[in-house]
Amino acid sequence: MGFSILGLAWRSLMNRRGSALLTILAVALSVALFLGVDKVRNGARAGFDNTISGTDLIVGAPTGQINLLLYSVFRLGSATAEIRWDTYEDIAGRDDVAWTIPLSLGDNHRGFRVVGTNESYFEHYKHGGGTALRLADGAQFSDIYEAVIGADVAEELDYSIGSELVLTHGLGAGGLTDHEDKPFVVTGVLAKTGTPVDRSIHIPLEGVTAIHVGWESGTRSPFADTISEEMIRGFDLTPKSITAVFVGLEQRGTLLRTQRALNTQGGEPLLAIIPGVALGELWQVTGIVERALIAVSVFVIAVGLVSVLTSILTSLNERRREMAILRATGARPGHIFFLMVAEAAMLGFCGAIAGVLLVQLGLLIAGPILSSAYGISIGGLGISAVDGWTVLAVSGAATLIGTIPAVMALRRSLADGLTVKL
Repeated sequence: MGFSILGLAWRSLMNRRGSALLTILAVALSVALFLGVDKVRNGARAGFDNTISGTDLIVGAPTGQINLLLYSVFRLGSATAEIRWDTYEDIAGRDDVAWTIPLSLGDNHRGFRVVGTNESYFEHYKHGGGTALRLADGAQFSDIYEAVIGADVAEELDYSIGSELVLTHGLGAGGLTDHEDKPFVVTGVLAKTGTPVDRSIHIPLEGVTAIHVGWESGTRSPFADTISEEMIRGFDLTPKSITAVFVGLEQRGTLLRTQRALNTQGGEPLLAIIPGVALGELWQVTGIVERALIAVSVFVIAVGLVSVLTSILTSLNERRREMAILRATGARPGHIFFLMVAEAAMLGFCGAIAGVLLVQLGLLIAGPILSSAYGISIGGLGISAVDGWTVLAVSGAATLIGTIPAVMALRRSLADGLTVKL
């Protein structure tokens, strides 16, 4: 009898397919909102966590932990101060430091950030749990006017080995601030990483200094045209300052001691941060918003479940004769009860499944857009245990809600069903 009740419930819904589809859509949208918030939240965290790996400390000017992390690793925002080159040399020369990666940020090319660095970047920078950078084509830069570009830069701008690019001073749009007299040649294209590296253009630190000869005041000097490339190559192109330093230690056991020493050393003020700790602080800041979004999405699911109740209650008066005929043909009160409950459960289950599929489709479309805009790949997508538990929870809640119209249907008498009042 159980299968016949389910079949009857399904045929009953198909007979009212218009209202049933609208109810399923309401549940699906509410479930998609809830799962979408959860997946984007967890996926974004996973993507951020995988951006940098194996770096023990990040050192920069004392501008705040989160700000230093965002502009040095994720290329978001800009530095308000830099550190002197001699200070960097002191850091690199410490006995407890195994390697360093100097970074000079501040310019761009058609919206893509320019990163001044050296060969240590390609040797020691790691992402995704320890994966090293890999060249998909070409070689590292070996001249001051050569560049290695990320995968997204090559794809979106259609650049390849030998392409020339003109950098723009600062982070604004091009034009009068272009370094058009000193173009760079692409010598290498990095393999896709799913991190901001994909949207970065890497040039030698000496190249950063070279293109800013004549820009000491922040704007192009009228005398810059009189300085030839040969003259520039003869200059000492060691940078006077850099933006940040990635530091790897000889022993991780000295992490806190080294951090304290750098933060309290005499001379130029420094801020040394532990990437994982800074990320934890970032999640604390965003945690309130995340909890608010989850609370809102839970309430939206409740609204979707109310639509299930409304749909069945609205049809009850129209189905009084149907219930009476079922009773007259031998259906027991329990059969009527389970028919109503089965209809509610089916609406909840179908809506929840549709919501899971809808959020997967949405993330499939939005994922590349987010990656293209911010260089962060959302990790942990696909069907997960949370999806299964959500389907079960929504289906169970819909089943419980279905008991309300089921009890009301039980109270309808056979005579009431055969003599419907108009």
